[in-house]
Amino acid sequence: MNLQGWGIRMSAYVITDVEITDAGLYGQFMRQVTPTVESYGGKFVVRGGELEVILGDWTPNRLAVLKFDNLEQVQVWLSSPEYTALDDLRTKSSNINMVIVEGV
Repeated sequence: MNLQGWGIRMSAYVITDVEITDAGLYGQFMRQVTPTVESYGGKFVVRGGELEVILGDWTPNRLAVLKFDNLEQVQVWLSSPEYTALDDLRTKSSNINMVIVEGV
């Protein structure tokens, strides 16, 4: 159900499952990507930390969740020159699966 039709403003969450392949480069990536997230109105609500699978056989590596005010904000951030400039560093340091989902 889309709650926006009811006048409820939906936030957007970026959920990533990260396999770090080069810890040094990944540290550089995180130091550079964090300001881009913040400058486009996002914030990290989960970054790493211990996790426990309680149902199913999903075995995530390292989870991160970012929150933005809406889907449009996420799309602007993802296509920004600041974020896209980090593509090479991201791919050299990690394998990332990413989804965007609306939520409250």
